[in-house]
Amino acid sequence: MSQAIAAGGATSATVGQQQQVKRRSAREREQKGQWWRFLLILVITLLVIAPILAVLYLSTQPGQNSTATGFTFENFQRIFAAGDVFTWLGNSLTVALVTVVVAVAVAAPAGYVLSRLRNRLVSGYSLILFVVQSLPVVTAAIPLFLTFTVFGLVDNLASVAIIYIGSTMSVAIWMMAAYFDSIPISLEEAAWMDGASVFGGFVRVVLRNSLPGILSTAIFSFLLAWNDYLIALLFLQSPQNLTLPVGLETFFQQNAADWGSVMAVAVVMMAPPVVIFAVLNRYFSVGGIGGSLAGR
Repeated sequence: MSQAIAAGGATSATVGQQQQVKRRSAREREQKGQWWRFLLILVITLLVIAPILAVLYLSTQPGQNSTATGFTFENFQRIFAAGDVFTWLGNSLTVALVTVVVAVAVAAPAGYVLSRLRNRLVSGYSLILFVVQSLPVVTAAIPLFLTFTVFGLVDNLASVAIIYIGSTMSVAIWMMAAYFDSIPISLEEAAWMDGASVFGGFVRVVLRNSLPGILSTAIFSFLLAWNDYLIALLFLQSPQNLTLPVGLETFFQQNAADWGSVMAVAVVMMAPPVVIFAVLNRYFSVGGIGGSLAGR
């Protein structure tokens, strides 16, 4: 009897050791897999940031006809001393901010209609948005140029702002509608039972829980207006009306380029989006919506 018990105990110990070996092997395989994933992500990250690092490096190197050696801020001093960069920066910020404000102000109620209503009129409106979204802006550039010429809007920041607003509107509405779909309608129903109107429920309940969606739409609109080159090149002509992407081209000559100044202006262009993402990153959270239904 004691021998059988001892044999059973030995068998159990052997099984336990085998299980421990299997668990150890599984952990080792998992750790190896994590290292491979880490290395892959590291390589991809380096490939993505390599051009940015190159721009930062070249912007701090001596430019043409420079007597400086090594690291220097001479390129930044030169582009800001000319004065045009400040004007271009102000033009780009003005156009981008106007685009953001108008796009968000129109896309929020329009996206709410797409999210909450289901009828033929809304379906037709949604189809029109899809068709407009699929058309590139360049297809309307010539007709818009002729139209703006009649109204005296060529070489005017208002013309590019109008085009940016129109080109971002369809995508902005879709983005807002998609985010509103994630907000339970029961929250609005509770507000309606408390006496709020439909518009009041939209403002006090839906918009208050839509900050990440609003910020995503705003950033999308900002980047589209901030980075555009083609529309600004076609509709803006005077040096004082240029935006930064078009102004950057003025540093290229027919047979040469002042690469130090070009890279310095490129750093100035990168700065506002980086600052915006750094400041607004902590607001991209959707965890509070689900908690609003606790206890129901």
